[in-house]
Amino acid sequence: MKLPPGYTSSDTNKVCRLRKSLYGLKQAPRCWFAKLSDSLLQFGFVQNKKDYSLFSYHRGSSCIYVIVYVDDLIIGGNDSALISKFKAYLSDCFLMKDLGVLKYFLGLEISRNNDGIYVCQRKYSLDIVTECGLTGCCPYDTPLEQNHNLARDNGPLFDNPSRYHRLVGCLVYLSVTRPDLSYAVHLFAQCLAKPRARHWIAALRVIKYLKGTLGQGFFLSSGKELHVNAYCDTAYSACPLTRRSITGYVVLLGDSPVSWKTKKQKTVSRSSAESEYRAMSFTYSEIQWLMELLPVFNIVHKEPVSFYCDNESAIKILKNPVFHERTKHIENDCHIIRDAFQAGELTLVSISTKEQVADFLTKALGRAQFIYLLGKMGV
Repeated sequence: MKLPPGYTSSDTNKVCRLRKSLYGLKQAPRCWFAKLSDSLLQFGFVQNKKDYSLFSYHRGSSCIYVIVYVDDLIIGGNDSALISKFKAYLSDCFLMKDLGVLKYFLGLEISRNNDGIYVCQRKYSLDIVTECGLTGCCPYDTPLEQNHNLARDNGPLFDNPSRYHRLVGCLVYLSVTRPDLSYAVHLFAQCLAKPRARHWIAALRVIKYLKGTLGQGFFLSSGKELHVNAYCDTAYSACPLTRRSITGYVVLLGDSPVSWKTKKQKTVSRSSAESEYRAMSFTYSEIQWLMELLPVFNIVHKEPVSFYCDNESAIKILKNPVFHERTKHIENDCHIIRDAFQAGELTLVSISTKEQVADFLTKALGRAQFIYLLGKMGV
């Protein structure tokens, strides 16, 4: 270890004695990322300002992309010789290990063919099922039962809350590739302070659902259709404790799902139209971020984004920029969606609730509708 700045010693052979491991130091991640970034920038990479863990290198028709997670890297590009040269450069800078073609990364299992790339977490799902002792259980068709009313449950407290916390944490990471678990995880995460016995039973139902869908994931198509489609939905006053609405959105690049989320809104809405309007604004923020990432991958998107919504009132508020009773309680930041529509960045499309892909992110659905929407999303 280098001597600290300002310390001088006549004996140049002295070194610092390590009393704490590198990963225990608070500034270790910052120092490591700074050194890694400097090495990548010296090679000629450009750090993306919208996602600081993404680095891109362009020279003529050749390009390399590097995505960083702590000390794990995924390298992609269209020039094998240039990638080999870059790997040799990294080996000179750090003690690196090349794991070859991407197949397994941080619990994600990746397989590919000419049609595209399939991503799932089968082994991770199986580990969760095994840990809960449910390898021999009968699987369920849906994660949650309809009309569950878990938020209002006042039953006895669960006697082992740390076990509940661990299970919810596992499900949070599993939802990275499983959008069908987003609503359930959102629900369970709100009960971490005082989990009740019924919450644990509901979480075990999700594990039984996993038992029947271990290899489920999402497919990234290799098709040339790269138009952005966004689906947005809201469950009005879905939280019985706060009366706040729940927003769910799905963003697809062509036929491939690239982003999804379930989130409770920050304020109480006075009508379903207002809650839907807020959800559209929230979804547009994600669209803006994705649209700024596309040029990094040389994807040109000139057409307006197709925005699907099943609330006619919200669409009329968007298209009619007039101050009236329904809009006077909406914050100014929500009207960013209206500005984007008027600028021609979005195309509003009315869609029926049965065809609304984001519907399963805001509520528990029946088996037939749940499976149908998952299929539409490409899961």
